[in-house]
Amino acid sequence: MNQIKIGAFLSYLTLLISVVVTLFYTPILIKQLGQAEYGVYTLIAAFVGYLTVLDMGLGNAIVRYIARTRANNDRATESKLSGLFLVLFSILGLLVAIIGFIMYLQLDNLFGAKITVDELKLAKTLTLLLILNFSLSFPLSVFGAIVQSHERFIFLKFTNIIKVLITPFIIIPLLLLGEGSVMVVAVTTILNLLFLLLNVYYAVFKLKVKISFEKVDKHLLKEIVIYSAFIFLNAIMDKIYWSTDQIILGSVSGINQVAIYAIGMQFITLYMSIATAISGLYLPKVSIMEKNKSTDEEFSDLFINTGHIQALIIFYAIGGFIAIGKDFISIWLSDTYLKAYWIVVVIFIPLSVIWTQTIGIPILQAKNRHKFRSLVYLITAIINIFVTIPLATKYGELGAAITTALFLTISHIIIMNIYYYKAIKIDIISFYKKIFPPFVIVFITIIMTLLLNKEVSFVEGWIKLILLILFYTTMYVVLCVFLDKEIRNRFKRSMLK
Repeated sequence: MNQIKIGAFLSYLTLLISVVVTLFYTPILIKQLGQAEYGVYTLIAAFVGYLTVLDMGLGNAIVRYIARTRANNDRATESKLSGLFLVLFSILGLLVAIIGFIMYLQLDNLFGAKITVDELKLAKTLTLLLILNFSLSFPLSVFGAIVQSHERFIFLKFTNIIKVLITPFIIIPLLLLGEGSVMVVAVTTILNLLFLLLNVYYAVFKLKVKISFEKVDKHLLKEIVIYSAFIFLNAIMDKIYWSTDQIILGSVSGINQVAIYAIGMQFITLYMSIATAISGLYLPKVSIMEKNKSTDEEFSDLFINTGHIQALIIFYAIGGFIAIGKDFISIWLSDTYLKAYWIVVVIFIPLSVIWTQTIGIPILQAKNRHKFRSLVYLITAIINIFVTIPLATKYGELGAAITTALFLTISHIIIMNIYYYKAIKIDIISFYKKIFPPFVIVFITIIMTLLLNKEVSFVEGWIKLILLILFYTTMYVVLCVFLDKEIRNRFKRSMLK
């Protein structure tokens, strides 16, 4: 449990550092590259990023099944599984290289009509570098998953913090010397591979993980394949929701629209990391809970209590962006990117609920009940593509964002909440009662901050932004203590100690 608590703390520390780094790094990156090259860079990152789904859910399976064998103290099976996954991921790395090269050959047909000859040449170079990165990362990533299955979150989070810090310190000086996006991707690739090799060292020499290439039990292998198949479908869905809009915009609108949408997605990706920082640590724990035959009520309590903690954090973060985000983007980048604010706000509306329920994902995976979720998400994600194309053509970035928000609401909130209640026996009614006080708190805080923003027009720039952040944070904390019963009780207990 200490590993989970410290891991959660380090996760949020990593996010805090990422925010600070992004504040300084992104404006420099955009200024040095220019909007057009930045648009190509983000477009290709989204396009080639589809190759990451080829892990076919096996990365998640490593954590689940090795955690289970550890609970049974079955070292022999653990060694066999480690060997099996290493072979599979090596094959997948080769598959990534082959499919990636096919994608490389199609760049002219996909984007040639909307980007210049020089931009297309740059896109091809970036594509080759990213293919190299992903194909080598696949077999090496097995060891990081093994470390996670051993619940060594402190090591994983600490090394991630180092990577987040060191990346801009290498890239920014090179950007200022005139290097471009090719250098950015090359440095990112090298650092990624070095830190993956560090995971290999830790797993082999510190955890003493043994690799065996003996055959795994057929029934267990079949279970792993079925489990991974639906995780794979879910990964495809995630890519469709979070990468396809940029690719569609690159095909029907242009590079500038891609660049603006990419800024919006940068905020969403950051906030997504906040939402999954805690729940991502729980897969080994809930896998053991399922192995130990924990009751539906115990899983429901975990869902509700974790959801309440998530709501306090997520509502604060999202509310802060709604209240102050427009001013922040204007100061941080320029008014050119203000449309990104509305893209983020539109998508944040359903995500504010979805992200409070992220603990449901490891619960479904531990119970091997994630098939329904994967199928629902895949179907709605595919429909989303066909609806996005005409709306993005007519309304640009905002049309793509509205479509994404609509289908997120249908799939993630309406359908999945019914499934949680009916099939998994999660007390969804109690869950919404639990997160209602944080919702009221953030709503009041947003309104008060927006009103204050109008009254302090005599202050401008970063000083105004800092004052608004301090006011927003103070009001949120005070209202939490007075309006949220659970927070109030914890506050009273801490005062009595």
